[in-house]
Amino acid sequence: MLEDTSVTGSYIEESAEGPVHGYKATRSATATRTDTDLRDIPQSIDVVPAQVIKDLNATRIDRTLDFAGGVSRQNNHGGLTFLNYSVRGFTTGELYKNGFAVNRGSYSAPDTSNIERIEVLKGPAASLYGRGDPGGLVNIVTKRPQAEAFSTLNISAGSWDRYRTTLDVNTPLDEEGTLLGRINMAVEDNGSFRDYVSSERRIVSPSLSWQISPDTRLMIDAEFSRTESVFDRGIPAIDGEMGSIKRSTFLGEPNDGQTRNDNQTIDLALEHYLSEDWKVHLANHYTQGTLSGSSTEPLSVVGNTVLRYYRKRDYKWNDNITQAELHGNFEWAGWQHQTLTGLEYENYRSSHKQPQSATSLDYGLDIYNPAYGQPKPALIRPNDVFEQVESYALNLQDQMTFTERLRGLIGIRFERIQQVSQNRETDVTDTQEKDVVTPRIGLLYQLTQEVGVFGNASTSFKPNAIGTQGEVYKPEKGLGYETGLKLDLFDGRIGATAALFRIEKENVITTDALGESFAAGKARSQGFDLQLSGQITDAMRVIGAYAYIDAEVTKGDSSIPEGSDLLGIPRNSGSVLSVYEFQNGRLKGSDIGAAFNYVGERSGQAGSSFTLPSYSTIDLLAHYKASDQITLGLNLNNLFDRKIYERSYNSSWVVPGEPRNLSVSLTLNL
Repeated sequence: MLEDTSVTGSYIEESAEGPVHGYKATRSATATRTDTDLRDIPQSIDVVPAQVIKDLNATRIDRTLDFAGGVSRQNNHGGLTFLNYSVRGFTTGELYKNGFAVNRGSYSAPDTSNIERIEVLKGPAASLYGRGDPGGLVNIVTKRPQAEAFSTLNISAGSWDRYRTTLDVNTPLDEEGTLLGRINMAVEDNGSFRDYVSSERRIVSPSLSWQISPDTRLMIDAEFSRTESVFDRGIPAIDGEMGSIKRSTFLGEPNDGQTRNDNQTIDLALEHYLSEDWKVHLANHYTQGTLSGSSTEPLSVVGNTVLRYYRKRDYKWNDNITQAELHGNFEWAGWQHQTLTGLEYENYRSSHKQPQSATSLDYGLDIYNPAYGQPKPALIRPNDVFEQVESYALNLQDQMTFTERLRGLIGIRFERIQQVSQNRETDVTDTQEKDVVTPRIGLLYQLTQEVGVFGNASTSFKPNAIGTQGEVYKPEKGLGYETGLKLDLFDGRIGATAALFRIEKENVITTDALGESFAAGKARSQGFDLQLSGQITDAMRVIGAYAYIDAEVTKGDSSIPEGSDLLGIPRNSGSVLSVYEFQNGRLKGSDIGAAFNYVGERSGQAGSSFTLPSYSTIDLLAHYKASDQITLGLNLNNLFDRKIYERSYNSSWVVPGEPRNLSVSLTLNL
């Protein structure tokens, strides 16, 4: 009973922006922009906490998202960025950090060194976040300053000459504890099982919390990163089948060197309580970045030769988002209301210079016996585009408590989008303006203390790109329905969400028989997903997920006809991670665990019969706590050395997954 009480106490102390005890989160702000109990939110939201990242020794978020259910890996832009993923069947590039969009430009793959939790909001989310895809979104909650001082150093080394060091330092900056500081740093140098492929990363993430007065707090979060990596499109399929080409074969040019990606971000947030029930929240997010380098990329295979082209990249972008919100709690008409009224302005600007050569056999490469070092072909296609997107939005939301058992949520967003695209090669400028209204509604009824049933309907929209001839298309629109159960089982030890869903998207760009483009395509995704997490016993923690997704084109064209599966979406996928932590004796605090992941067969190229084969992997982990200050770790991934193909954009760009690999780590509490 004493141990149960300690677990319950940690749940009470949890906040939406703070650490999670073990694997089971109880609160979130991603779905409502308010600190809300997950059991009271009438929508699926899955939380992957920092403990999972630590147990897996994960450096990027891809691996951790396997435990969110229904999240699939998509195009990663040659390994440069976390560019695309899919939620519930729909691919998106929208990635958020502390509620702000951070993937408008070519943002580098998020590093896990500064992540407190990763939250996946499932279903359309435009009523709070504006433009995006209808499957859902990923929001990263970063590590924030804590009241108690601590410092943690982690050093790891792994297969293919991979080395990484992270440092997390947290300290009060004054005697009263009103000014708190924290800084996370990571340095890594990575080899790869891929020939000639390597990467380096340097990242610093400082944060500051200042309790100016009992009613007023200022938060500052920043991140400065540099990533240098070899652009790598992977390997092609031969006659629609994988396996002919070795997983290690590199089809670029080693002398192209690395592509450099620099990002700088700073967030400011000021909260002031007007009274016990009313709060003002003001925040600003500014990010800028550059990406530059050259690459040789495969296009298609003719005989034993892969056709290639040469390309240079010079990207620059910046994004500025300002939010002003009023939060209130009051009783009216016999119901309790928690309201949010918010204004948001965003100004995104990007410059993409991407000159490239023609594609030819002269710059080709033998796929079985590559001979590198051909002269670089001339760059004949300038590909020089400037884009600016401005948006103005009003958010209205009300979370209502009708009775002790019945809760509701209603929200709506009014948004105006202004988009300008300038082709600097032809000096042609095109513009479009759209006014969009995106509502959502949800209800949750608590059948028992352990079981709640919920349902919701929500919408999404996303402006289509301006056409090559200046065409202005209708924006993509999505409509999603969801119903499910929220479970709090075994005296609160295990939390779970199970949901049925159906999502439809329209105004997808299609092409008619004459080659003219129209916003006329439609797609649909439906299925079931499940996520659970918590403590089976005091010693054993578990997190797992399963998803069945049926996603297809319902109105297409000649290139992607009706009935085609959506790219990269397995019908069945599932994962489970379980860790046993010793409670007594010499091994107290040490642990052992295993992770299982299954990904079913899925389309490898939109509109074709090419598929990526299913795969399953088993990973093992162990940590030996030598003392309160020293912990040794070991992770063995892909135990049975399964040959896997992780993601693809088409049959020529298939990214193979890692063979069996080992890493060891040393953690010091300083």
